[in-house]
Amino acid sequence: MANHSTVASPSSSSVWGGGTSPFGMRWGKMFMWIFLVSDAFTFSSLIIAYGTMRHRFPDIWPKPGDVFTHFPFIHGHVPLAYVGLMTFILIMSSVTMVLAVDAGHSMNRKVVLRWLGLTIVGGFMFLGSQAWEWFHFIEGSEKGAYVLADGRFARTDDAEPGVLKFHDGTMVEGSEAEALIASSTKNIHGANLTENEYGNTPLFGNFFFFITGFHGFHVFSGVLINIIVFILVYQGALDRKKDYELVEKVGLYWHFVDLVWVFVFTFFYLV
Repeated sequence: MANHSTVASPSSSSVWGGGTSPFGMRWGKMFMWIFLVSDAFTFSSLIIAYGTMRHRFPDIWPKPGDVFTHFPFIHGHVPLAYVGLMTFILIMSSVTMVLAVDAGHSMNRKVVLRWLGLTIVGGFMFLGSQAWEWFHFIEGSEKGAYVLADGRFARTDDAEPGVLKFHDGTMVEGSEAEALIASSTKNIHGANLTENEYGNTPLFGNFFFFITGFHGFHVFSGVLINIIVFILVYQGALDRKKDYELVEKVGLYWHFVDLVWVFVFTFFYLV
């Protein structure tokens, strides 16, 4: 009697289908997800390191609300308003990207171009805003901060000339402030990688430049990629392929960049 053996074949409905569609998606989209997850670990490590240093040196760590107070064409302090505007611009660019991807599903080239173009504009606006923020962070206030003879660190305030402010919230003014300034050992203007007027530690500036700079590099890369895709769509390359998945892939990257900024904004500026 013949012995019939059967070989189990993978079900077409299994999670791993292999071939050109592992896990029900194309290889290109799958590797985009792998890249984004690995990049998320990098940003998470930076934010965790920042939080660790901030809680380790609470007595000298600057308060972001006291540092980022500038706003174009407005004199005086407007704490974190400009950073909030930057965040709004980036979130709105994510909305326009959603609309571009949705138009791509419908193979609507004109609508894709419209929303993708607005996404590119939003990206440039964010980068320009971040450059403006960097400039004022590096430049600092008019009189800067002072390292006093007794080792204490005190800041001046352009809105309140003649007043010295300490990290614990105390202030001195008038002749007492003038005497402390006259006997100070160092005057610091703005911020760089070795010192900053906002607090008696260079770590704040180091984290600020690295985290926002690293994120800014991602935004700049995303803008360049969006421009390339915009040109391909304009030339009809995706229509000839009858496939707009490329728009969806760059959309994933752009949403990731926006989401990372929400975490940076929350943990670096607000908390």
